[in-house]
Amino acid sequence: MTQLAMRQRPGKIQLGLKAAQDPAQLMNRLQYRPQVFEFFTSAADFEPAAFQALKAAVQFVKTNVTEQIVIHHPMSYQGVHLDQLLDPHREAGAYQFLQTSTAQLLELATELDVKILVHGGYGSDSAPLIKAYDSLAAARDVVFERLDELVRQANGHVMIENGVTASFMYGDPQLDERIIQHHYPLVCDLSHVFIALHGDMALTMLALKRLAPLIQHYHLVDSMGQRHDSLPLGQGLIDWPRVLPVLNPHATMIYEVPDETDATCANMLSSYHYLRALEVRSLEGGRLND
Repeated sequence: MTQLAMRQRPGKIQLGLKAAQDPAQLMNRLQYRPQVFEFFTSAADFEPAAFQALKAAVQFVKTNVTEQIVIHHPMSYQGVHLDQLLDPHREAGAYQFLQTSTAQLLELATELDVKILVHGGYGSDSAPLIKAYDSLAAARDVVFERLDELVRQANGHVMIENGVTASFMYGDPQLDERIIQHHYPLVCDLSHVFIALHGDMALTMLALKRLAPLIQHYHLVDSMGQRHDSLPLGQGLIDWPRVLPVLNPHATMIYEVPDETDATCANMLSSYHYLRALEVRSLEGGRLND
């Protein structure tokens, strides 16, 4: 066990790391004994041999490191983001891959008793998809119909991540209320909330508080609030001391902050230490005020 793992102390802040199934990436992350592990996948992972390798990697991590495992559904297929608004005729190839790959992951997640993460929407790529519908309301209806069916099929093994698109984001009061009414199991990417709300921290806090009971998993990543910049915690404009108290203490979390190369995870580790230090100061401050 590494010194990092030995230093972990009680608290709601967990060490959560992310990697592809590549053995070198896995070993780099697993040496730190993360409490939560998320697998990044791409379309290539759904070729038969690669999918069996993915299954073996998930089994290895679950047996040897942690049972808290999330498999992130591929983000794109042949250059097209796998948005819930894809049309089976206009974007036939990507739509078909979205359906088949999701079914494959659900079968795997059910067998191994892990979670999969599926996006409810993406970013700028969603805008032309929305325009193909009669209205934003009609587009949102399609998203919710498809997510309802996905959640029904998943039997507790799926979580839905927010995008920075009007079709499925956090922070729009009407959309948040609709999400609450559907009682979706949520993933909250903090940077996506912040970017979708154009860097407005007050509105970000309202969304985090409103949706906290439904959030099962967090992507913790900083941002300047204007684009998808994926900054280490403390290097953007998200006010983490304000965020920390409103995180759902029962949710898992990872630090979705890449290094210059996928071979290492220094930015994930530094982000964990940043938030852990905030938590320690908060706990010590609470004891001083008792």
